[in-house]
Amino acid sequence: MTDVLDLVPPGDRLARPDLAEQALEGLVRAGAYRATETMHCRVAVADVLSDADTRIDQLLHGEVFDVLERSNGRAWGRARRDGVVGWVVADSLSAGAPLATHRVAGVDAALPLNALVVEGREGLDSADLSPVGAFETDLVAVAERLLGRPHELGARSSLSTDCSGLVQQTLLACGLPGPRRSDGQARLGHAVAAAEARRNDIVVWLAPRGDHDWTGHSALMLDGERIIHATGGKGVVIEPLAEVEARLVAEGFETALFRRL
Repeated sequence: MTDVLDLVPPGDRLARPDLAEQALEGLVRAGAYRATETMHCRVAVADVLSDADTRIDQLLHGEVFDVLERSNGRAWGRARRDGVVGWVVADSLSAGAPLATHRVAGVDAALPLNALVVEGREGLDSADLSPVGAFETDLVAVAERLLGRPHELGARSSLSTDCSGLVQQTLLACGLPGPRRSDGQARLGHAVAAAEARRNDIVVWLAPRGDHDWTGHSALMLDGERIIHATGGKGVVIEPLAEVEARLVAEGFETALFRRL
């Protein structure tokens, strides 16, 4: 039988040896258990940091962050939208979780793509907003609007992004579950053969094991031969699948996996 904790990656559990969220009492061992405090991101983008101060994720405006501890001007908790656990500067958060009525659909708006807002927020053009529940239908069309945006590890916004962050943004814009990491994206949908890959299929090269936070490299099929992805030194670009495959396999990544939603 599957244990409930098998459904939650260890890095996404709000638990440490000394402290865990109350919902995990009796499931994981900790020195103390505490209820989380619901807060939300009040700035455009806020970095989520590891214990080593490495950026591992970001919060977008309006996204909920469940806080378990505050220390030295930071809050430790979990991003509710994608499950990542880490530290956020406390001043970037406000109490509660206002019920969003719209999401940002434009990529050049005052707030980033997929930010959540309440109707009537000043500084946003109505043309850049979409009602919550109204989604796009073409992952690649969303990604193409981000061509040229810079690549930055741990980023996941229309300002800058890493590879899995780009794929996650397109999924969220289309109303689909958006795992943050490449290994989670490699479990979406169902597998297809490389020869059958087509537009909007997700491509993942799983990473070699090592001392790093990232789990692979993610991209989207533009057509049967090209991908769109965010990559170091180039940003969001379109490249031939075969060239990227050769480059990543030479670096020790596994052969590409193709997933269809």
